Amino acid sequence: MSTCGQNGRGCSSLVTGSNEITFCENTGCYKLDTYNYLKDIPEDFQHCDIVEVRFKNTRKGYFKTNNTLKLKEGDIVAVESSPGHDIGIVSLTGHLVKEQMKKANLKVDENEMKKIYRKAKPTDIDKWRAAIAAEHNTMIESRKIASSLNLDMKIGDVEYQGDGTKAIFYYIADDRVDFRELIKKLAECFHVRIEMKQIGARQEAGRIGGIGACGRELCCSTCISNFVSVTTNSARFQGVSLNPQKLAGQCGKLKCCLNYEVDAYLDAQEDFPDTDIPLQTEAGPAYHQKTDVFRRLMWFSYDQHTPMDIACLSVEKVKEIIGLNKQGIKVKKLESVENVDVKSMLEYVNVGSEESLTRFEDKIADAPKKVNKHIHKKNRRR
Repeated sequence: MSTCGQNGRGCSSLVTGSNEITFCENTGCYKLDTYNYLKDIPEDFQHCDIVEVRFKNTRKGYFKTNNTLKLKEGDIVAVESSPGHDIGIVSLTGHLVKEQMKKANLKVDENEMKKIYRKAKPTDIDKWRAAIAAEHNTMIESRKIASSLNLDMKIGDVEYQGDGTKAIFYYIADDRVDFRELIKKLAECFHVRIEMKQIGARQEAGRIGGIGACGRELCCSTCISNFVSVTTNSARFQGVSLNPQKLAGQCGKLKCCLNYEVDAYLDAQEDFPDTDIPLQTEAGPAYHQKTDVFRRLMWFSYDQHTPMDIACLSVEKVKEIIGLNKQGIKVKKLESVENVDVKSMLEYVNVGSEESLTRFEDKIADAPKKVNKHIHKKNRRR
């Protein structure tokens, strides 16, 4: 008995010698699982001849089945592919499948959909396991071949088709790559049909998986199916320090979770005054330093660059002072809100001007030059 997780097809089930799967207690813990909240409804009331089938890691597909083939979640099935057939695991059945297709914006004619041939036979599962066992070695060898051809690309994963006649090579590349010679060599080496599929850094992290800074599994490998662009504005709206070491995920890009709460911050700041407007007082202009969005507090300092003589005001008070300034009236002095630790503001560092998350790259690139120059001077002294 071998676990499905060891084969890279998910970790929620055990593959036995037949075409049945016995789920573990932690049902649904494979990547991009969909909770079927309609599973308690009888099948007669949610009949659907389309099922969702999952393959390696985050790859899923939708296939049409006939009325005589009764399938349930966890069944191993042989599905139509080009060429031959593929082996997958049924991950969702019933009416919720069509809702998932709408969510993924898939508008496919049912007559044109690929079909499920049958439940996998023991011989099909044996071929499937043999193909899975060859994936890691194939990836290592393919990397060596790509390196010998001096191709600027990284092969991150390999997925064999269930019948072993085709292999999908997932690769990452910054620029366009001419891999025609690579395909020839891979076909000669592995004697299968080759398909190259380019993925991004986030997709690679989702396929490989890992543990995030929060201590939980990466969102890209557990719950995110559509990757939305993440910008530094999401961090600015939340008052997060623009530190590239803290904002970057394991993929090297901005963390996807920065988008989770940004809408709540934007809604909360709808009636906030413009932070670029200084408050005019008799002691001089006071400049914005920090905002606590959900406590509706704003910190101001008489020095634009150094947080000194800090005053903490409520949003309503700031709007009142700005209104007086527009009338040409200056307030005497900014009075902080009671029961607020103003001294804690002195530990705050405003990094709003740090826009580039790659500002350390130039220093890193120049480091080898400085080291080589130092070695050269040392050799001359000798």
